[in-house]
Amino acid sequence: MTQQISSFRREIWLLIFGRLLLQLGTGFVLVYAPIYFVNQLGFSATAVGLAVGAGQLAGVAGRILSGSLADSPEFGRRRVLVLSAIASALADLALITASNFPLLLLGNLLMGFGVGLYWPAMEALVADLTTADTSRDAYALSRLADVIGLGMGVAFGGVLIATTGMYQLLFAVDGVSFLVFGCLLGAFINDNLPKSPQKHDQSRAWKRALSDSTLQVFVVVNTLFTVYLSQIDSTLPLYLTNVVKLDNGSGFSETMISWLFSWHIAFAALTQLPVSRFTRTHSHAKTLAGAAALFAVGFFCIWVAGMGGDRAIGISVIALSILSLGMVTYAPSGSAFIIDIAPESLRGTYLAIGSLCWAIGYSIGPSLGGLALDASPAIARQYWLYLMLSSGLCLLILLELRRQVRRRVQQSP
Repeated sequence: MTQQISSFRREIWLLIFGRLLLQLGTGFVLVYAPIYFVNQLGFSATAVGLAVGAGQLAGVAGRILSGSLADSPEFGRRRVLVLSAIASALADLALITASNFPLLLLGNLLMGFGVGLYWPAMEALVADLTTADTSRDAYALSRLADVIGLGMGVAFGGVLIATTGMYQLLFAVDGVSFLVFGCLLGAFINDNLPKSPQKHDQSRAWKRALSDSTLQVFVVVNTLFTVYLSQIDSTLPLYLTNVVKLDNGSGFSETMISWLFSWHIAFAALTQLPVSRFTRTHSHAKTLAGAAALFAVGFFCIWVAGMGGDRAIGISVIALSILSLGMVTYAPSGSAFIIDIAPESLRGTYLAIGSLCWAIGYSIGPSLGGLALDASPAIARQYWLYLMLSSGLCLLILLELRRQVRRRVQQSP
């Protein structure tokens, strides 16, 4: 693996650095935004969940546009990413001033659209700059940069809140990180679009991708995985703060949440490359099945933590450690799988469809989590058991995915 990493092009390392910087800003707001809008500004958990969900629906439009424009020789990956950075910075400006629901909704719509533009173009650009043998390692290192940046952002964000109490500064830092990232892309990264013998036809590209039966099966399981990830980002911080009660009768403090989620992200960073090295010898379907099992165990531990008492702190650490392993097992393999089945000239389109799963998952997940939190403490606790049981559906779908892949290999010339 070390030899393969050393062969990476300079642009890959620039992208990795840019992603670390970008996720540093994202980490500033990821954990604390729900707490800020619910506990500081007085929005209901349901209202925040609906705003976040609406933002993810806006991300659907962003992902569709990104997939089409990223594959277009007239536009390309880099311009899509610069446009993404501008939209996301404007979103932070709206969230800084969000004193009512319309502004909260506008900020989330812009952020969802910007993030939607970002992912298909970014994943396609990484694939363009690597080979089939090194793509999984490149995605693993990119995810490593993501989690390190997130971890640093969560930690520094917690310190900033503890010392100043000014949540708005978190959005300001996030907005600046997007602008710097956009400048970095514009100055140092060039497109390297694969050459296609045919003229790019957006409608034909989407029709071909949507008719791919293997991709269709993957979309279902990928959406379930993103629902799981959305619970960690949006539902769990509020659950630990407002539902779980320690021995003194209070929930987790902002400082405790900061340290807990910093550990979650740090542990993901520490395990990303070892997990990637271990899973390289396994099929994508088998790797994803392992991720589903890890998510199930993690959700069970969160349910146990919901019983309360000071032991909930230690159990939450264990739960988030297991969920970190599930996250780092799933993410690189999911991206690499799409690249494996996508024609080179349609990478952006295939990755856009895969990224749409994130939009759908992150629109469903926060809304469901918000409804559970607003219902009652008992329902909020049972919610994690339902998530755990849903992993069985994941495993059934992955069995079908494995059959699809085997059939695809047999039919290939």
